[in-house]
Amino acid sequence: MAFWDDKTLDEMTETEWEALCDGCGRCCLMKLEDEDTGELYRSDVRCRLLDGKSCRCSDYPHRHDVVPDCIKLTPENVRTIEWIPRSCAYRRLAEGRGLAWWHPLISGDPNTVVDAGISVRNRTVAETEVKPGTWEDHIAEWPEWEPPERI
Repeated sequence: MAFWDDKTLDEMTETEWEALCDGCGRCCLMKLEDEDTGELYRSDVRCRLLDGKSCRCSDYPHRHDVVPDCIKLTPENVRTIEWIPRSCAYRRLAEGRGLAWWHPLISGDPNTVVDAGISVRNRTVAETEVKPGTWEDHIAEWPEWEPPERI
């Protein structure tokens, strides 16, 4: 039995926890909050540390030092952070939905994340390239999209 089927998120080792990340990059997209309503909007703007082609953090070990508001996902907070994409393996497991068919641990291929349309690869703009006053132009619906389950 696979570790993600056999263990709860709380029981996983750090190595197992890190292996759950499919490398899609969606959690590294900037979110915009309406100051009046508190409504959260997702954007196509990536964190300055996220490489737009590889979808990997360019300084993962020090990301919290470089980007102080970078949030470390934990078994506790994946259950409460509303902006975690529905497609996220951590959220899926926390909700009892299991890993999706396109997840590399299921498919055996890291490219199924791209093929399924989950990855942000080549779909984003760097945070450093967004001019002040234009953030609203980058609100995007696709970061919440999730492909259908295979039957």
